[in-house]
Amino acid sequence: MRVRRALLSVSDKRGVVDFAQGLTELGVELLSTGGTAGELSGAGLAVRTVEDFTGFPEIMDGRVKTLHPRLYAGLLAVRSDPAHVAAAAEHEIEYVDLVCVNLYPFERTASRRGSGDAEIIENIDIGGPTMIRAAAKNHAFAAVVVSPESYDAVLEELRASDGLLSMSTRGSLAAEAFAYTARYDTAIGRWFAEKSDDFPPLHVRAYEKVADLPYGENPHQRAAYYAQVGSRMHVLSMVHQHHGKQLSFNNLLDLDAARMLVRDFDEPACAIVKHNNPCGVALGAGPLEAYQRAFATDPLSAFGGVIALNRPVDRATAERLANQFVEVLFAPGYEAGALEVLSAKPNTRILENNERRWPSGAEPDIKQVMGGLLVQDRDLEFSDRTEMEVVTQRVPGDAQWRDLLFAWQVCKHVRSNAIVLARDEATAGIGAGQMSRVDSVRLAIDKSRLESLQGAVLASDAFFPFSDGPEIAIGAGITAIIQPGGSRRDPDVVEAADAAGIAMVFTSRRHFRH
Repeated sequence: MRVRRALLSVSDKRGVVDFAQGLTELGVELLSTGGTAGELSGAGLAVRTVEDFTGFPEIMDGRVKTLHPRLYAGLLAVRSDPAHVAAAAEHEIEYVDLVCVNLYPFERTASRRGSGDAEIIENIDIGGPTMIRAAAKNHAFAAVVVSPESYDAVLEELRASDGLLSMSTRGSLAAEAFAYTARYDTAIGRWFAEKSDDFPPLHVRAYEKVADLPYGENPHQRAAYYAQVGSRMHVLSMVHQHHGKQLSFNNLLDLDAARMLVRDFDEPACAIVKHNNPCGVALGAGPLEAYQRAFATDPLSAFGGVIALNRPVDRATAERLANQFVEVLFAPGYEAGALEVLSAKPNTRILENNERRWPSGAEPDIKQVMGGLLVQDRDLEFSDRTEMEVVTQRVPGDAQWRDLLFAWQVCKHVRSNAIVLARDEATAGIGAGQMSRVDSVRLAIDKSRLESLQGAVLASDAFFPFSDGPEIAIGAGITAIIQPGGSRRDPDVVEAADAAGIAMVFTSRRHFRH
């Protein structure tokens, strides 16, 4: 297909003047609208307005400018069909061979703080998507370009082939164009749905590829990472990799878990995650103490873990971290000398978190199942002690309350059935992912490296169905338990706690994480 006439109408004007210049040098007539026409004319290029092309003026503040049958007949005519050619001749239709269009910035406007409904609605493009879809549908006879990143390749092919554009290129451009308008309509549909219904009849989301990954959960599985279009932030937003190998599928899963965990704490905190479960979490006076205490929970499991800190890494912390095999290190910064120390390990992926935004609480949690999605509210809520009930004769002291709340916070991030033992705001043992809650208790105790659990506390993500779990923990030295309550046998469980003289707190809120 030879390109003789092109229509350019873009909101994102990056590179459009150079693209138009290249088309002009190939003898292509330029049509344009509004601001794009002004941009091209200002660069000294000859431009024919769409108003001149259609014989109809732009009206209603530009809401109506390209919506005209003369333009769409020129885009949609099947030029191998004699009837279409005859109709074009009868109505003096001029063919349009290439459309270069990108759309009003709806996503950016809708996500910007302070944008009102009227401004957002004015950024719903009508003519742009219609032109894109028309040219893409008729890609046998027209080309459509929606991305500035495509300009150079299109010009290169036109120059190399004397103004011709191949069917394979037009097909690829059409596929990109339909994906582009689908993304755009998805963002609009999502905005309207979230205004009126938290769980709308149609759940629409668009995702764009951020990176190809070396492989999936296993080497024989292909993988890529996609970020949700329009999301306020994602697991790699504003993250800079200083050093190390490419991030893997499993790295990203564990990184997501680790960074969400340390985000929950205002104090200096460290989390070490393996296979999507924390194997050590602790608070400290600074990053070094937080890391050392988290590592002490389970040094064996910490080997090859993903480590997240919510404070910058200083040189002293880096020197201690360098003694451990770390898959991924994630922190909000690195002080003088720290990167030099850490970079001595060639494979450690060193990530700096420059993201200062918080995820939207309205964004749902989504899990994929065969042929569908499970959609739920995110488990972001955390009750404070004023909303909890002490159900035993013994009341926790202030130090116990601190440990109970710490363990309860960590427990929310552990796979069910989840048991977390803690002392002095550091994990002392974690039991995760067991089919039986009492087995999780046994596992947490077995994993503990403390000489004695005397004085430690226990958090359980759901109620104890029997008193056996608490009794085993009490026998190991646990002196306070925090759990949701709600079992038919709660009286038996509380009775066991009272008989042992320990404190028990009911939160009335469960934190399953499957």
